[in-house]
This record gives sequence, C-alpha cells and structure tokens, in this order.
Amino acid sequence: MTHTPGKLVRRDEVPPVRWQGEEGRFLLRAEDTGGLYSFFEVTTSPGGGPPLHVHAGEDESFYVIEGRYAIRLGDEEHEVSAGGLVYGPRGVPHKFRNISGGPSKLLVIATPGGVEGFFEGLSELMSGGGPPAPAAMIELAGRFDVEGLEAVGPPPGAGRPGGGRPGGGPPGAGRPAARPAAS
Repeated sequence: MTHTPGKLVRRDEVPPVRWQGEEGRFLLRAEDTGGLYSFFEVTTSPGGGPPLHVHAGEDESFYVIEGRYAIRLGDEEHEVSAGGLVYGPRGVPHKFRNISGGPSKLLVIATPGGVEGFFEGLSELMSGGGPPAPAAMIELAGRFDVEGLEAVGPPPGAGRPGGGRPGGGPPGAGRPAARPAAS
C-alpha cells in the first residue's frame, strides 16, 4: 500500500478544467492518493454529457449532488437525481446526460486514479474552438484506454418523451464502437 500525506482541499481553490460543455474540478488527483483513485466534481450544462464510451482500466462511481441525469450503464438507463449513485465497473459501456433545465453536478470517483489526465488532454484538444482532430482524439483515447468515444446511438432519453426503450435506441445501440488502433 502506498502511503501519501493527507490533504485539505477547498473546492473553490481548485481551478476548473473545461471540455465538451462540461467543467471538472479534480479535488484529489492520482498523485494525492498514491494512484489509488481520483475524486472530482463535474458540472454539466443542460443536455450535455459524454457519448457512449468504455474505460478498460477504471471503475467509476457517479454521485449526483445537484440536478438530474439520465445515466446509461450497459443496456439500462436510469434517471438519477440528487442523492442517487450509479456504479460503472470497467469494461461496461456508459454515458450520461443532464436532463435538468439548468446545470447539474456529479461527484465522481475513478479507480485507479489518473483519469484526470484524459480530461485535461481533452480540454487542450478542444481549446481551439472547433472539434478536435480525429487522429489526436484516437491518440488521447489510446493513452488512457478509453474506447468508443464517437457517439454510438442517440443520447440517453433521445426520442422517448415519457417512455420508450430504456437504452434510448434500438437493440444493440449500447455496444461500444471498435477502438481504433493506437500508433
């Protein structure tokens, strides 16, 4: 077991990192926990959230602290409001979307730690104002063992006002896309 010194973190003293309509504050980074986990807050704009993706090397837990999310885990979709938690084990396709009229917030624990490097890289790639170059996204995803970054099927809840298939799309839409070979 790796021993690290304790740390006091004040959320408002942690600079935000922005990517694709989201903002993250990395409250505990891998180096703070001896690599055991990363702990961060994510604020998502209305309708925002990541496309369907898979982490090959991290488990993630999503605890909603404000607003409401549609969280897809595998073939199931859950509507989760403040106080709800969804656990996403590594290897399981997942995505989430803010279904509130205003910003929603999650606390996320990722184990082992280090996923903050992916989001910082994504923020850098998106800093030019337009979508990142596909080759750069493939390289970034490869460095962090993330698969299926392109949107696969509709976002959770799309086309299902008040009902419909829980996965938000046709059968099989929840399967991750093939991961491009890293160079």
